Amino acid sequence: MKYTAQEIAQYVEQEDVKFIRLAFCDVFGRQKNLAILPSELERAFSFGIPFDASAIPGFGGEVRSDLILHPDPSTLSSLPWHPENGRVVRMFCSITHPDGSPFDGDCRALLQRAVDAAAQKGVSFAFGAEMEFYLFKTDEEGEPTRIPYDRAHYMDIAPEDKGEIVRREICLTLAQMGIQPECAHHEEGPGQNEIDFRYSDPLSSADNAITFRSVVKTIVARNGLAADFSPKPLPDEAGNGMHINFSVRSADRRDLLPHAIAGIMDKVRELTLFLNPTEDSYRRLGSNKAPGYITWSSENRSQLIRIPAAPQELYRAELRSPDPTANPYLAFALLIHAGLDGIERELELPESADVNLFTADEETLRRYQRIPASLHEAAAAAKSSDFLSTRVPALILSAYADR
Repeated sequence: MKYTAQEIAQYVEQEDVKFIRLAFCDVFGRQKNLAILPSELERAFSFGIPFDASAIPGFGGEVRSDLILHPDPSTLSSLPWHPENGRVVRMFCSITHPDGSPFDGDCRALLQRAVDAAAQKGVSFAFGAEMEFYLFKTDEEGEPTRIPYDRAHYMDIAPEDKGEIVRREICLTLAQMGIQPECAHHEEGPGQNEIDFRYSDPLSSADNAITFRSVVKTIVARNGLAADFSPKPLPDEAGNGMHINFSVRSADRRDLLPHAIAGIMDKVRELTLFLNPTEDSYRRLGSNKAPGYITWSSENRSQLIRIPAAPQELYRAELRSPDPTANPYLAFALLIHAGLDGIERELELPESADVNLFTADEETLRRYQRIPASLHEAAAAAKSSDFLSTRVPALILSAYADR
């Protein structure tokens, strides 16, 4: 439900809310928060709440370290794992400098600007992220081990699938927070799981992805386990992907999806640093259904982009290279810009690669361009990109490319 600032003040009083968490992310998409008491709510909406940004990764150093959080009232959500007496709620925030100017490291605002740029051209995007994660046992001190919670396989059932009850609790918690899960199942790896939730507008979908990671880690910890979203938790098992489904609509009802896909394929080498931002990301790519080449096809899970079989109202594409270490705000913003570039230039899709690229011979593979094979290669492609230089603030580009 969307709330106004006045409605939130009433809700806080009537529902015995004792703490309001002002949530935001660093440039790498890791959620942070600052908790305020209800007495500070009016100031938060009127002027914002200052915080010391010097220790936040990618936000700069001690010089000009004061930044201001401005809560978005439409993102209010109760945190169901806290007691109802003394309830805790959360709102996502935008970030500015004390003079009111936008902060370049605010990736949520960067996504909003991308959405606005598309709207000015009569185009709208929708996204849905599918994030995979492993469940590991913990030791006697509660620290994560590398022992999977079970040894089940793809879509197995209990008792082999021990994560079934944990996934159920995660789904019920998400529903309480207004995020509707669509399906949940065991994935290919031992202890690996996936929960998918509904498509949405870009900002809501990115907020939901951040919330999802937080909910999973919280519920899993309450069950004495550890959740791992890293791209390759176990070297010889399937990696964790964050498959991004996207659709495109235009006011004149043209089919813009092929042009958008072509635009993303044209720019994906430059974008890969932000879709796969860790060294581990490149240990995942190229195996276990994670793509290694810049290709597309219908229904084919060996491709970078596939067009799933679906009725017309669910017509969409699925980008399969990103992993859960990507910042969803930044990833969605860049996909919008790349898609728009393809639409504006009316780029045509190359011929589809209707082969299994994981079993194809070398002669076949030589027809296709590779995705960057290392973090260094991805950083070099990003730093030399004129496309990114005009769309990604220097602060963010440096944080990713100069590590």
